[in-house]
Parts: sequence; structure tokens; C-alpha cells
Amino acid sequence: MIAPWTAGDEPEVHPVARSADVVRIRQTIRELAQQCRLSLVDQTKMITAASELARNTLIYGGGGTVSAAVISRGGKRGVAAVFEDHGPGIPDVEQAMTDGWTSGGGLGLGLSGAKRLVDDFDLHTVPGEGTTVSIIKWVR
Repeated sequence: MIAPWTAGDEPEVHPVARSADVVRIRQTIRELAQQCRLSLVDQTKMITAASELARNTLIYGGGGTVSAAVISRGGKRGVAAVFEDHGPGIPDVEQAMTDGWTSGGGLGLGLSGAKRLVDDFDLHTVPGEGTTVSIIKWVR
């Protein structure tokens, strides 16, 4: 799923280079979720997942970009976001997706927690080249 965009989708692309960018991305996702008419609970889930992934992009990936848009597929609408960095990548994805495992000082719920909060989650990483994570939250 890495690129969830189709011809009609126009993603906004935002840099992730400092902490203030994570705040801006949260606001962008909030606006898109409201525009898409996600429920308040689903808005919160998508914003939380996006915030965690943007933070990971900054801290572990050394910065990168986030592309986000309202998308439509088969009569469904949702909010999609793609987080890309050119950092060190994730050497062991299975371990990184395990609750409680952390490469930093956090709680170890980042990737696995983000996955639980959204409907579609796709992670592609190449050690030494970077990581791309795509997420979608669909309107119910």
C-alpha cells in the first residue's frame, strides 16, 4: 500500500525537521479528519497515530516528510498519511512491532500502537536507506 494516492488525490507534503513540525502535522491531520467527517473517536485515533509516526520520523529517521490527504476508494472515504525518512531504517521489523520494545527511552508502543489505531498500516524499511510508513483511517 505504500502510496495510497490515486489520480484524484492531492496530498499535502510537509517536512519533518523539528519538533514544531510534529505539531503542525497533528493539526493538518485534524483538519483532514474533520473534512473527511471521521467520528471524533476516529479523528483522535488518526491524530495520535500520525503524531507518533511523525515523532519517529524526526527522532529515529533524522527527519523526512509526511504526505497526507483525504482519499476515496470503492465508495469509501478516509484520511491517508505517508511518513518517509532516509534514516538508518529498522533492522528488525518484527522486534520493532513488539509491544514494549523500544530503541529509545519511550514506552515501546509507537509502531505497534499506531498500527492498532488505524485501519490500514504498511511499513517498508531498508536498513541504511530509510523507512516509509503508510496509514489510513476510513470513515465508518
